[in-house]
Parts: sequence; C-alpha cells; structure tokens
Amino acid sequence: MANSWSVKGQYMEACTCDAICPCITLSDPTTGTCTGVVGWHIEQGQSGGVDLAGLNVALALHSPGNMAAGNITGALLIDDRASESQHDLIASIWGGQAGGHLGEIAQLFGEIAGVKAVPITFESDGKKKGRIVIGDLGEATWEAIEGPGGAPVTVSNHPLAIAPGHSAIVARASRARFDDLGIRFDVEGRQAMMSPFEYSGSAA
Repeated sequence: MANSWSVKGQYMEACTCDAICPCITLSDPTTGTCTGVVGWHIEQGQSGGVDLAGLNVALALHSPGNMAAGNITGALLIDDRASESQHDLIASIWGGQAGGHLGEIAQLFGEIAGVKAVPITFESDGKKKGRIVIGDLGEATWEAIEGPGGAPVTVSNHPLAIAPGHSAIVARASRARFDDLGIRFDVEGRQAMMSPFEYSGSAA
C-alpha cells in the first residue's frame, strides 16, 4: 500500500550564475556551467507516521551545460539529527523515488555522487536574508535584491522552479561554496533565491 507524504517549509539556492540565473528560464548558465547548493528547512512533513518537522536537507549540484538537457551530477546531504526512518524517508523523497515534484526534478540528474548525513543549519527570515551551513563542506549567505521602494525582486511562473506555485525572491550570495564528492565551487556576489516550498506525493 502506498503512503502519502507531504513536506513544506523554506527553500533557498545559490549558484555560480550571475543574478538573475538564466537556468530558471531553461537558458544556458552565464558561465557555461552551473554549480550550486540548494537547501530546504522542513517546517511540516510526514509520511506513514514518520515526522520530518525541524529537519534540514541540502543538495549540491553541477550541471555541465543547460539544465534542461539533464546530465546533472548531485550530492544529497541529510540532517545528521535525523533518525534512521527519517533519513530513509528524506532520501526517498529528495532522491525522487517517492514521486511528486522532486521526482520530476530527479529526472534531470545523470548521477548522484553520494548521500551523506551531515550537520545542516538553515536560517532565513523568509523575506530578505538567510544562511545555510552544510557541516564543513559548504555554506551560503544571501540577501535579497531590492527593487523600487525597497521591496525584494521576485520571479514567478518560471519553468525550472524548485518550489512551483510560489514567487521566488531573487538574492545575491555574499559567499557560496561547496567542496565534496567531486562537486566544488567558491564564489562571491552571485545568484541566490529563496521562497516557501510545498511538495506531496505517495510512495510504496
């Protein structure tokens, strides 16, 4: 019997592209390739009696060209506070095996270089700034780009959306870096985004 699952919370990403990252409109990365980190803080989440609230997840990735062409390499990092059942559920959902939107995103990946349990700290005010620390492997600190009147710049309905259904705040990362499992980058002043996220589906 399939178990329904759902997760919601706050999401961020930071990468080597200049802001605004053209990958979100299925265009080529500004540097020819795109390397970055994506992070999620789960505010609510469950499946089959397993509660995921309060845990964090990160994904490091490298795309050798246009992301729509696939062949992306990824590394999944799971909060080391997770129990075995929580770890396995997160690995299934974020690995794409549990279906839903993340199952569609997973089809763009040609290789998962590894899955690791590491300490992950995720801090965000959900409006203008935030920070993620992925053990000693990587980190990103970002602040929203402001438009007229100081309101943050947002994008919506972009075809490559990590959090569909939500407008994403466009930001710049003062620094973003990662170095593990063959995925490496270290940049300043490049693209970042943040928004709420909601995913759901069912898994066997």
